[in-house]
Amino acid sequence: MEFTSFGDSTPMPIKATDLKPGKALMYEGNLQIVLSTEHVKPGKGPAYVQAKMKNIDTGTIKINRINSSDKLEDVNIDKRTMQFLYDSSGKGTGPFVFMDNETYDQLEIDGDIIPKQQSQWLKENIDVTVVMFDGRTLSIDLPASVELKITETAPQPKGATATNQLKEATVETGARVRVPPFIGEGQMVKINTETGEYQGKA
Repeated sequence: MEFTSFGDSTPMPIKATDLKPGKALMYEGNLQIVLSTEHVKPGKGPAYVQAKMKNIDTGTIKINRINSSDKLEDVNIDKRTMQFLYDSSGKGTGPFVFMDNETYDQLEIDGDIIPKQQSQWLKENIDVTVVMFDGRTLSIDLPASVELKITETAPQPKGATATNQLKEATVETGARVRVPPFIGEGQMVKINTETGEYQGKA
């Protein structure tokens, strides 16, 4: 079990250039979660960060342009390691049920908090980091990669080699991935949870 709490310590300002997806911060007086960032260096004028943020209270998603030199208000968050148990809907839409590895308490997280890009990699019993603020679940951090079984893919064409073009496959969570031609049904593969890319046999 990993539990990180920053207690009552005063949050340090965070640089715009340090923003990453999943980061929580106060921006324009509201608690926001960073969904994506892009660093832009225009030909003229100062560099800036284009950050897509979700307002936790309203659910509004907005792209904000922030000067690279700006400092933003960080917030104290808790991070808890929890084990994924199951998807209540059975359709990949949540609520998703997790268990706290320390207290064994179960927590339901709505599907709108865990985007499809993440939920498609949720496999029973994998550990994730759940990000919380004042008892509210903000987001989850997946492990960098997951090991999943191939449930459906075309057989290897005759004469195909490992360097040939990738083919489509479905893994046990229902996600679609692209794998080398020599990968067959029933094999375990390692997938990058951020990019969805094949990383090798598991």
